[in-house]
Amino acid sequence: MTALAVVAGLMMLVGLAGTVLPVLPGPLLIVGGVAVWAVPRGDAVGWWVLGIAVLVTVAGQIAKYLLPGRRLKAAGVPTRTLFAGLVLGVVGFFVVPVVGLFLGFVLGVWLAELARLPDAATAWRSAREALTAVGWSILIELAAGLVTVAVWIGGLVVG
Repeated sequence: MTALAVVAGLMMLVGLAGTVLPVLPGPLLIVGGVAVWAVPRGDAVGWWVLGIAVLVTVAGQIAKYLLPGRRLKAAGVPTRTLFAGLVLGVVGFFVVPVVGLFLGFVLGVWLAELARLPDAATAWRSAREALTAVGWSILIELAAGLVTVAVWIGGLVVG
């Protein structure tokens, strides 16, 4: 059982990294890590921890889209701006590994806003709003992952 806890902990650690580096499926790895630990146990503690982990993760995924999305709507940033950032981010990832994802996203958002708005300063303010919303989205997902890991640690202590 200790080996499963170690594997689960490592999966969750990689999952937490995946919430910051969007190349890895962070929430899926975190819940998967809890499941690796909980399912073989087959007891009430394991199933409760897994159930709470799934609920926290689902709530985090919903919040990560709803809360920043409201901010973007209020700022008037269209969805196509984020899509342009995503496309250039993926291109940037292959051109300049790891940091290219972030650089490409920023460049894509700014260029899309520059095409939409009258001047570079206004475009940068709008792009900064989009980037702030993406940052909040990452923080919300990270917070949900940390709460899930804390629930799992609580399950380790109780069980």
